[in-house]
Amino acid sequence: MPRLLATALLLLTTLLSPPIASAGDADKPLAACDSPYILDIITARFGDRARTYLKTDLEITQIDGPRQVRQTLRDKTHRVGRDYCAATAVTTDGERRALWYLIERDFAFASLGSSVEFCLSDLDPQHIYGAHCASLR
Repeated sequence: MPRLLATALLLLTTLLSPPIASAGDADKPLAACDSPYILDIITARFGDRARTYLKTDLEITQIDGPRQVRQTLRDKTHRVGRDYCAATAVTTDGERRALWYLIERDFAFASLGSSVEFCLSDLDPQHIYGAHCASLR
């Protein structure tokens, strides 16, 4: 039952997320890694997750050098366009950590919506994204 609830919440969040690009742009390369909108999402969600999962008031104060590591465009074999990105995040404890994030476009029902997943090196104690955020690299 908890897994079903988590899946339903993920779907609902994805459906309600504003799209990163319009449906007409789905086949075009999109350099979204340095988008202020995306970086703001990561900053806000990290603060919430740090309080909930890490039990700390740690927050991201700055994101430096966002760049695209690779991209998978939407086509017949890839139903979801993906941008794999990297940057360096500075947190309120003064540490600089590698930030890895994935932007998925045209993700939800009827190819609408988007998803942003992220991981800070050394701040994923349960290895949800693999050792050293491997699944987002």
